[in-house]
Amino acid sequence: MRNHVAAYLNYVRVERGLAPNTLAAYGRDLEKFARFCRSRNLTLRRLGRQHVVDFLGQLYQQGLDSRSVARTLVAVRNFFRFLRQEEEIRHDPTEHIESPRVWKRLPKFLSLEGVERLLAAPQDLRDKAMLEVLYATGLRVSELVHLKVSDVQLDAGYLRCLGKGNKERVVPLGRKAIAALEVYLREGRSQRARRGRRAKGGASSHLFLSRRRRGMTRENFWRLLRRYGRAAGLRGRLTPHLLRHSFATHLLERGADLRAVQLLLGHADISTTQIYTHVAQERLKQIYRAHHPRA
Repeated sequence: MRNHVAAYLNYVRVERGLAPNTLAAYGRDLEKFARFCRSRNLTLRRLGRQHVVDFLGQLYQQGLDSRSVARTLVAVRNFFRFLRQEEEIRHDPTEHIESPRVWKRLPKFLSLEGVERLLAAPQDLRDKAMLEVLYATGLRVSELVHLKVSDVQLDAGYLRCLGKGNKERVVPLGRKAIAALEVYLREGRSQRARRGRRAKGGASSHLFLSRRRRGMTRENFWRLLRRYGRAAGLRGRLTPHLLRHSFATHLLERGADLRAVQLLLGHADISTTQIYTHVAQERLKQIYRAHHPRA
């Protein structure tokens, strides 16, 4: 099965242009399924519907929630569709299996005060610029760390980024993010880049450089974000996506158009963006209950 999984992942990478993170998630899900099959000595041609049902049941027993199980089923189902397309199998064992019902959870977000405390925490010019850009644009963390210097047009007030499926979009920058980037490029990055040119291999073209003068990684950014969250006194688990949720929620609370927010976030389907309208409605209810004399 390992060769078939490798062929499928190569197919979706080349033909469908899936992002590296999505490919990695598919690979992990299919590896779980492959281990399950090996434990039962199952070959592709012996696999039936009940085997797939047993696999999903095993995932629940391991403590996975419905959302994770549904995502794994999508990976397995697409894998078998690929095998049928390639005529490696005659019957798809996932054909009549329903996806687990997934309840949409309202995304958490920071208050304006919390965002201000977080953005005030960094003293490092690079870290300050990264946080300002993340909140100003709502980028995914992978989009943020892969920005190149050439992607940022400060005079025009926007940046370009590659989102999921290698789709490019243009996102405006706020004045505070522009100011932080100008200082970082002038006083922070230029020094790291000069050291990088003296080092073997030269400096990276990435906008945000690590201490080794290479591009920042997602893992390193997660670590520094958690550190600044603690410094700002923010409770709970602070993630880059929490700032993305805050970006979208704060825009809608101030009257932004849902379609515009969809374009800014790079969502392919507006139904993905609509969950933020529920967040704004819940916020309005809280304000009403807190301030109306008869609430």
